[in-house]
Amino acid sequence: MVTELRRMIMSGELLPGQQIRQESMAERLGVSRIPVREGLRQLTADGLVSHTRNVGYTVARLSQAEFDQIYVMRRLLETEVLRRLPPFTEAQLRHLTELNDEMAAESDRLDLAAMMVRNHDFHFAIFRPAGLGLLIDEIERLWSWAAPYHAVYLYSADSRQAVLAEHQAMIDALRDNDTERLIAIMDGHRHGSETQMGLIFSGAPIVRPSPA
Repeated sequence: MVTELRRMIMSGELLPGQQIRQESMAERLGVSRIPVREGLRQLTADGLVSHTRNVGYTVARLSQAEFDQIYVMRRLLETEVLRRLPPFTEAQLRHLTELNDEMAAESDRLDLAAMMVRNHDFHFAIFRPAGLGLLIDEIERLWSWAAPYHAVYLYSADSRQAVLAEHQAMIDALRDNDTERLIAIMDGHRHGSETQMGLIFSGAPIVRPSPA
């Protein structure tokens, strides 16, 4: 149950600040309220859900200051990991290309939940060969906090195309074993989603894309 609730939050199916009603969620998932309540308690402990007495559970909504701090920490940790990467093999580069191709297909289908999962897989397929398990675990925790906002970023067709193009540029930098270029591309890639989040923090309405 916690896995399904986490997926709904991280894919943007449940948006930051959205209330999660136990009864309707239990009906939607075809279970009793007990596993839903237990899942929500776990996600509250993980920081993805907030609980207010006499109000209930809502998807955690970060403040601008909190979001900015997450991105500062991500930049520092991810840069250190990228500097420790060994040269990538052809098999590793091919795997990254396949992940990016799958993301492109999911973008065309507007399957943003699947695209989010594949985006995570792409980035952590880059990070993990560094062998810095504790740092990578911390990066993953930071990603989880900001994941609902990443999903909203992908609502824009221009943003989706930018993500795919920047991923290809990362693959090219890895192929050339050019660490400084890779870091610069990753910084720009991260900054693109960070700057778009002002729409959410300003309170502008969020409109999900729909197939043409």
